[in-house]
Amino acid sequence: MANIIGLTGGIASGKSTVSSMLKSKGFTIIDADIAARKVVEKGEQAYTKIIEAFGRTILHENGSIDRKKLGEIVFNDEKKRQLLNGIIHPEIRACMLREKEDAVKKGKQTVILDIPLLFENKLEWMVDRTILVYVDDHIQLERLMLRNHFSEQEAKSRIQAQMPLIKKRALADKVINNNGSMTNTLKQLEQIIHEWNLKP
Repeated sequence: MANIIGLTGGIASGKSTVSSMLKSKGFTIIDADIAARKVVEKGEQAYTKIIEAFGRTILHENGSIDRKKLGEIVFNDEKKRQLLNGIIHPEIRACMLREKEDAVKKGKQTVILDIPLLFENKLEWMVDRTILVYVDDHIQLERLMLRNHFSEQEAKSRIQAQMPLIKKRALADKVINNNGSMTNTLKQLEQIIHEWNLKP
């Protein structure tokens, strides 16, 4: 029986860093963000539905979806965000589950599903156990402003679009505190791998 582990966090919490650490240890990572890009490529079902819902103004000249333009529309409009999520989330889940099945068939003992909105979208059913990458609010805000060159207001609106990390803490099976150094984060991750006896 393969272990299916859900890895989650918040925007700028360091989840990608932990995901890279797991990858470097030989674990199979199935990334929701990569799946999200795949399902909106030209010719995919979600691509057509998004254009029907949001019009052609969200396209680049080459016909691909301009994620920045689409992001600006949905971040400031809850109804439109729900409409977009309703189109792409089922497709993302289906894509990830196919990839998970493939990995299990290939004999992988542990498969990591990297899902930013795991708790928001109640996707715990997709995994056996969950790991949350956690940072304090002020550190999350600082890191996001620095990483994406956002103003404080832009960063706050993106953070507020997600469930607060403090709430996610209560839902996760394990929490990695990423306020400190990379070495410290790695140590916590290795502890979890050891405790859960995870093998790639």
